[in-house]
Amino acid sequence: MRSRRAIKSAGALGLLALSATACSGQASRLGMPEPISDQAERMLKLWQGSWIAAFSVGAVVWGLIIWAVLFHRKRSNDLPPQVRYNMPIEILYTAVPFVIIGVLFYFTARDESYVEKTTKNPAVTVDVTGFQWSWQFDYKEKNGGQETTVASVVGTPVAPNAPAGAKPVMVVPSDRTIRVRLHANDVIHSFWVPALLYKKDVMPGYTNEFEFTARKQGIYEGRCAELCGVDHSRMLFQLQVVSPDQYTSWLAQQKAKATGGVK
Repeated sequence: MRSRRAIKSAGALGLLALSATACSGQASRLGMPEPISDQAERMLKLWQGSWIAAFSVGAVVWGLIIWAVLFHRKRSNDLPPQVRYNMPIEILYTAVPFVIIGVLFYFTARDESYVEKTTKNPAVTVDVTGFQWSWQFDYKEKNGGQETTVASVVGTPVAPNAPAGAKPVMVVPSDRTIRVRLHANDVIHSFWVPALLYKKDVMPGYTNEFEFTARKQGIYEGRCAELCGVDHSRMLFQLQVVSPDQYTSWLAQQKAKATGGVK
């Protein structure tokens, strides 16, 4: 009777915990930031699915342990019946892990292909250069088959508690495909915006690239995620997602500044 009461109490507590988790967006993301892009949403679902699989396996394992403890505990000093093996059970606990690994591998490979996919004609292309210890954002456009830089934002190292205006800002439009090409001329850096649920190394002599489509407008913090030198902690920037019309206006202002039209 006590064992049954304990099981019922544990089940009630488990349901209560699950209910509390479901009511909290932060808890349902299992530690991940709120995603702002299509690719980030896909990665969040993969993360949540992996946890569901882990909890399911854990529940089965703990259920079997508790079942064995409650119903197969020692009742006398008699030696229990001795058996050699149970072939169906051995096949089961050998095959099931392979099935679980295969399913996880499939979803991981599928989502990785989606996240790393690039298109032929992105709406915006930004060359991002990491240097000790800040960032440069060069906006590219094709004119007559030649790609040229039409606007450039160059940052300087800032303190972690510096005001927002001190950080270099990478401005992009929402609901448009953004291609980011990563360059470095000194050491390895890492481009990381937590809200994108993604980071990628910035390597000298090699161009890394990725694309994203942001769905939520706002200002999101970014930083270098690779220890790159004494002022690594000051290598901060911001990603600002604006409406397509606001982006067009901002880019026109940047072009005018580059040609000396606006001071």
